[in-house]
Amino acid sequence: MSSANVKRVLLYRLGSLGDHLVALPCYRLVQRAFPEAERRLLTNIPVMNKAAAAEAVLEGSGLVEGYLTYVVGERSLLALLKLAWTIRRWKPDVLVYLAGARGEKAARRDRMFFRLCGIRQQIGLPLTEDLQRHRSEGTREGTPWFEQEGRRLARCVAELGDAGVDDPANWSPGLTGEERQAGRELAQPFGGAPFFAFSLGTKAQSNQWGGGSEGTARWQQLLSRLAAAWPGYGLAILGAGDEYEASESVAEAWRSVSGAGPAVNLCGAAKPRVSAAVMEQAVMFFGHDSGPAHMAAAVGTPVLGIFSSRMMPGEWIPNGEHVRVVLHWVECGGCKLETCVVQGKKCILSIGVEEAWQATQEHLTKMQERGIRRLPELEEKRF
Repeated sequence: MSSANVKRVLLYRLGSLGDHLVALPCYRLVQRAFPEAERRLLTNIPVMNKAAAAEAVLEGSGLVEGYLTYVVGERSLLALLKLAWTIRRWKPDVLVYLAGARGEKAARRDRMFFRLCGIRQQIGLPLTEDLQRHRSEGTREGTPWFEQEGRRLARCVAELGDAGVDDPANWSPGLTGEERQAGRELAQPFGGAPFFAFSLGTKAQSNQWGGGSEGTARWQQLLSRLAAAWPGYGLAILGAGDEYEASESVAEAWRSVSGAGPAVNLCGAAKPRVSAAVMEQAVMFFGHDSGPAHMAAAVGTPVLGIFSSRMMPGEWIPNGEHVRVVLHWVECGGCKLETCVVQGKKCILSIGVEEAWQATQEHLTKMQERGIRRLPELEEKRF
């Protein structure tokens, strides 16, 4: 079917902030392949209050014009028939399948469902073992490393062309002028001085560097050292509204350092894309394996991430050489646990503050040497 004859394209991708950010090159590829078609996204209703819906990520980007939603895991035959009827009435000409790898059986089942919806041309279904898995990329410093999810998706839809995963522009969320202006307004308390960005948020307990009785102590220690090393620099803290109180403890630790710039707690103050506009102005972003880390990377801001090994290394690392992740691979790695009790989160909690600080110094120096535009030119190192 010629792209000129395609009037409606249905994209299928589940998840929240990070899940849609890693698919941006593929969303842009679909836009290039079907520039005249109306593109709608079939996605899930977020199951957690902290999870941002797809619309919060893609709104204003021009990559999709509408959304169809359903509850993940829906087993009601009536509900599924209603969804199929809704899709069938819209009459999409093409399906572009961008769902995560859930096994060949699930992919074949989905193919049957979308045929029931009247869609005969289906692109991207991972019906082979190779398309279901993240390819090995060898090892990095002794840690096994695997293909990033966005690159696996690009292989799945390769019949549409090259997704351009090596071009940073294809990972951009495409912020609007209004969003950037809103971001500048939120950054006004810094008075034009440089600042770092931080987010405590992550959906999974197993991804938290601390938590429980330890709370935010590790982040307080790390960022206090940063404040002391870079006097006058500020800290913008971003996240959901229910993260405000915990994030305030980090802000107070920053403010307690003599000579530190302002710490501004913006949790709950901005939508994800406006938060990205704040991150875009930052010297560097600090955080967990989370949507905000992917968003910071997407707007080109250097990222220092503290990651667990619940997922295979590399699969969910934000894209780009401006990203540095501290990760310890352990024998129970790849567990995919949302909550880790038995092993006591030994992968992420084995990362000490000193190791994270050393990584911070190295990454800041590397970014400065490479002339990353968001790093101000400095007369001397502060380390």
